[in-house]
Amino acid sequence: MNEKFESIKNEILNGIEDLQSSKAVYELKKHFLDSKSGKIGLLMKEMKNIAPEERAGFGKGVNDLKEWALQRFAELDEKIKAKELQMRYEQEKIDVTEPAITVKNGNLHPITQMRNEIIDVFAGMGFEVMENKEIENDYYNFTALNTPKDHPARDMQDTFYLSPEFLLATQTSAAQIHTMEAKKPPIKILCPGKVFRSDDDATHSPMFHQMEGLVVDKKITLCDLKGMLDVFVQKIYGEGTTTRLRPSYFPFTEPSVEVDVSCFECGGKGCKLCKGTGWIEILGAGIVNRKVLSNCGIDPDEYSGLAFGIGIERATMLKYGINNIKLLFESDLRVLDQIDNN
Repeated sequence: MNEKFESIKNEILNGIEDLQSSKAVYELKKHFLDSKSGKIGLLMKEMKNIAPEERAGFGKGVNDLKEWALQRFAELDEKIKAKELQMRYEQEKIDVTEPAITVKNGNLHPITQMRNEIIDVFAGMGFEVMENKEIENDYYNFTALNTPKDHPARDMQDTFYLSPEFLLATQTSAAQIHTMEAKKPPIKILCPGKVFRSDDDATHSPMFHQMEGLVVDKKITLCDLKGMLDVFVQKIYGEGTTTRLRPSYFPFTEPSVEVDVSCFECGGKGCKLCKGTGWIEILGAGIVNRKVLSNCGIDPDEYSGLAFGIGIERATMLKYGINNIKLLFESDLRVLDQIDNN
């Protein structure tokens, strides 16, 4: 038995030489001292095989071995924990002579910046902001805006339908209908929000941001529209910038116009940005169609209105010289850091 006790001692001594962590000490200690499965713990189960006259000596030998092992493991555990604590101190040590870590200030996303700029311009003209809904029904998105049943915009390949009745809003104009139904003229509102169309290339995204403007009052004309838009482009693109109106067609306005802005890069002389024409298309607008006013319970013989729609991504790309709309959605800090009007 003494040889067996010495063998276990040597095994413990050899085992603790390579231990490098308190966890490893715990595992080795359990291997020898666990009451149910440890080598020393199992020795007590051999008592029944020992001659009666030798049992007292055997029990004392096991207890002595156990006490010796406990002391060895306790000493080793204390030593390794002290070493681990020192290593932790070294890792967490702070050199107060090193330069401080600078925290970089963030800034608003370019689309948010442009949205805020546009709102500021028109709020200064007395416009009220009305948020649009991202999910609309067919009536408010199309029918109330005088969009024919066979209009291409209603096609499945252009519009994201959720059901035969509901769809993802394709334009923020629907907010204008909600407002005209709930409020009597005079009306002067901006409707910013997200809109969705099945379109995806360098200058278009399936989801983008739009800002519609609506004014309904007595004797509203295209002159009022052009005056407002001239102020808008000068505030956004610089003094001296002007607009021109070209005839176009939209179901909800009559007459309808495409609005061009004089090239703020070359001053109208012709450059790469304006493709040599001196003008850049920026938005669509017009006088609110009489049918749209009637649909909302407004007398078109007494009131008239103007409406315009601005693509916020397009306005942002033009102002900052961004040639791919994807750059506005990839959150690339190399791009976003260059645009900060705050």
